[in-house]
Formats: sequence, C-alpha cells, structure tokens
Amino acid sequence: MADTINMPKLGFDMAEGTLVRWVKKVGESISKGDVLAEIETDKATVEVESSASGVVRKLLVDEGAVVPVNSPIAIVGTAEEVIEEPGNQESGNKVTGKQAETESGEEARNKGQGAAVNVQPPAVSAQQPAISNPQSVFLKASPLAKKIARERSMDLSHIHGTGPGGRIVRRDVEEAMGGQPVTASGQIQIPVARPAPGMDETIAMTKLRQAIARRMAESKASIPHFYVSHEYKMDALVELRSQYNQIMPENEKLSVNDFIVKAVALTLRQFPNLNASLNGNSVLRHGQVNIGIAVSVEGGLLTIVSREADQKPLRQISAEVKAMAERVRAGKVKPDDIEGSTFSISNMGMYDVENFSAIINPPEAAILAVGSAREAPVVEGGALKVGWRMKATISVDHRVSDGVEAAKFMQALAVYLEEPLRLIV
Repeated sequence: MADTINMPKLGFDMAEGTLVRWVKKVGESISKGDVLAEIETDKATVEVESSASGVVRKLLVDEGAVVPVNSPIAIVGTAEEVIEEPGNQESGNKVTGKQAETESGEEARNKGQGAAVNVQPPAVSAQQPAISNPQSVFLKASPLAKKIARERSMDLSHIHGTGPGGRIVRRDVEEAMGGQPVTASGQIQIPVARPAPGMDETIAMTKLRQAIARRMAESKASIPHFYVSHEYKMDALVELRSQYNQIMPENEKLSVNDFIVKAVALTLRQFPNLNASLNGNSVLRHGQVNIGIAVSVEGGLLTIVSREADQKPLRQISAEVKAMAERVRAGKVKPDDIEGSTFSISNMGMYDVENFSAIINPPEAAILAVGSAREAPVVEGGALKVGWRMKATISVDHRVSDGVEAAKFMQALAVYLEEPLRLIV
C-alpha cells in the first residue's frame, strides 16, 4: 500500500515551509530514511527524509511551493500499484508555487494546527496577477546568490542570470547592486566608501532573525520567568577533561559543554518537573531527556538537540553535537537535529562571559545559561587560593515550578559537575 509523505512540522510554531528542491525524482527507488527533499523554514534549510521505502510515484508539489505543515507532498509505493493523490483524485494536479501562495496565512496556520490535511488547491484563473514575492517561486539561483538577495531585500526575479542554464550567480547580484563586490558571508566589500560616522543605516532582518524576535517576544510576554544562580567548583572537571584530551585524537576531544550536557541530563532525572512543558492547566512531563543546545549561526541562533542525553556516554554526546553543529552552520540540517528538545542550555563560556540569564525556549519550562569556567581567587578552609569556578543561571517558568525546586536542581547539578567521574562511570 502506498505511503503519503507530509510536510513535517519543525517546531511548535511552524505553520508552513517552502519546498526548495526535490532530491528524488518520480520513478526513483527510495529507502526509509533517505533524503527526499529540501525545505526551507524560518530557521534553516532542512533535509526531509522519507518515512517509507519503495518507489517515488508522485510528487504533489512543485519546487518553490509554500506548503502548510502536515500537507501531503509526495507518494511512495510499489512500481505496480495504482496511485491516487490524497484529496485530489479528480484533478490529478500538483500544487504549484503560485497555487500554494493563494492560500491566506490564516488558512495555512489553521492547517498547521491539525493532523494530516489534504492539499486542495483553488483553481487559478488566467487573469490572476503574478506573484510579487520572488522567494515563493522557484528561481534558478545559487545558494549564495539567494542568501545575498535575502539579506539585501533584493528581488531575484528582475536579475538576469549568466550562470549555466541561466542560473543567477553571485556576480549577477553584485552587478545588480552597482558592481559592489560581496564576500562569501554576504557582506559588501567597500574598500573606500564607508558611511560617515553618525549616519543611520537600515538593515533588513533575515527570516531567522524575524523568527527569533517573534519567539523571544512571545516568551517574555507570556511566560513569567524567574532566575536562580549558582557557582560551581570546576577544578576536578577541568583536570579530568585535560587528562582525557591528552590521549584522544583532535576530533574526539571533549569540551566543557559536553560534560555540562551530560550532567544536566542526569540531574533532570531527579527533577521531571523541569523537563516539562505547560499544556493548558496541566504539566506534560517528558519521558525522554532531550537537551537543546544553542548554536550560533550567521544572523542568529539555532537549537540542536542531544536526544536521550541521560542514556548516552560522553563520547557519543560529543560526536553527535559536533556533527549537528557542522550541519547547522552548513545550512543543511535534519528535522531531528532541531526539534523535540525538552530542556535547553545556552553556553557563552567561550566568549569569556561571567554570568547571564537566558530567555526560555517555548514550550519548554526552563533553560540553563552557562558562563565561563575561569581561574579565580577563592577561600577554602580559611585560606586564600586559586581555583576554577563557573557560574550558571537557570530561568524557569513560574507557572510550572518554584524557586525552591530550581535551587535544589542547581545544587544537585553540582554533584555531577564537581565530581565528574560520576559522568563517566
């Protein structure tokens, strides 16, 4: 029996995604877990894996189409069986980028909140005006050209491509900007002409920055945050990490953050109320401990997820986090990389930050902000000495938990951070 592949929902607030590219074509064989397509969300370009094995029988949407979450995008079945498109048996048409754009934002959001929804595109008349948003229609352009155009609010549909097959490339965008050279990061290289001191400059927000702004504003406005800080003795952990890394190859060395992820995951076993989400008038305590780790990317932050971190050894946590961070920074992530976290960690220790507070990542109940592990003068047994110390602050949803529970969590976390052998044995 044929299987329908739907537009995945990546994050609780995602309502739609843009199907950027089909990796598999009609008639090609595909196995469960193979990459079927690439979609673009507010946060990243994500590789969509097939949930079934067989032959790709139908592609239900065109490249460039904006599709509500949970809507059918493809059908995988056997080569012999008769296939009917879900919710579209009579017309047999695919959803095109233009047709998908005719749905209102409210309709897309309503579909995103339900279960699997059939795509039923409205008829498009010959008099229908052309789509004015070039990002919603598939254009032949290099990823760098698209990135520069997004950041500079440029309309690629008005640029003539000089690349292979009319593909728009970097130099085409530079010429459209008046011949100003652009770096690989999308920044204009201006050797001499710079804005005079004191001049205002307006910079368009990227889709990622807009998503962060929306989520963080909603979080601070709707979640009553409270904060608890604690200082940890890190001497034993710093020494253990140093000894471990001396005998390991470069790509297998552990970071301080790897230890923190494991320690937090084990501590959350004792405090399920903090590994939770608010669900109306009830609290959903998650069975798995999935630690979200904030990763800096150009123009913002993304959270990658170390799944069941309480069950994994440090080396596995470290290897998986490194691999996910590389995919995120390359702009090619998998859905499992960035969705499903139950508690988050934001570590700014590498930037020599002493202490800070983080905003809760909805729908989670808490987030831990971690500062630098640094040498400092400390008093022990009435004597002044030099020791390694690290400060951390937990932000908690006061609707879910209270100060005493948060303080006990921070104390329990100290057991693992200050006696790090517990994280290995």
